[in-house]
Amino acid sequence: MIRYTLRCTAAAHGTAPHEFDSWFKDSDGFDKLTAAGMVQCPACGGSKIARALMAPAIPKKGRPARNAKPEALPPAPVPEAPQAAAAGPMPPQVMALLQRIRAEVEKSCDYVGQDFAEEARKMSRGESERRGIYGEASESQAEELREEGIEVGRIPWVPRSDA
Repeated sequence: MIRYTLRCTAAAHGTAPHEFDSWFKDSDGFDKLTAAGMVQCPACGGSKIARALMAPAIPKKGRPARNAKPEALPPAPVPEAPQAAAAGPMPPQVMALLQRIRAEVEKSCDYVGQDFAEEARKMSRGESERRGIYGEASESQAEELREEGIEVGRIPWVPRSDA
């Protein structure tokens, strides 16, 4: 594994390009993923990505490299009750990611509104064509679907991006 410091070269930033780190199997893996447009800036979603200038990580004898893959840690304990999100503004990277998710859901799935739970059941029973759907469901409706073995997921529904 290799860690690269990357720079988003999309022209939309105005002043300074975004920089972020990412891990790749090897240099060729980075080149292939970048050429396919599959490496995206977590801040703005841009796919014009280049390697930034970085110092090599050469380990001293007996010491792991600075960017060496960390040893596996034991899994974090699962909280017994859902935790409330911290108050404050949402980081721009998270907002950009959620806006991209929303755009993809709206482009690829059918909106079924308040009929979400019933439509999910119809698809599960084979009474309706299986396809991606989204809509509204209460927490209890979502839990009932899960208990029936129907996979559902919830994502924060943020305002659309201006782009």
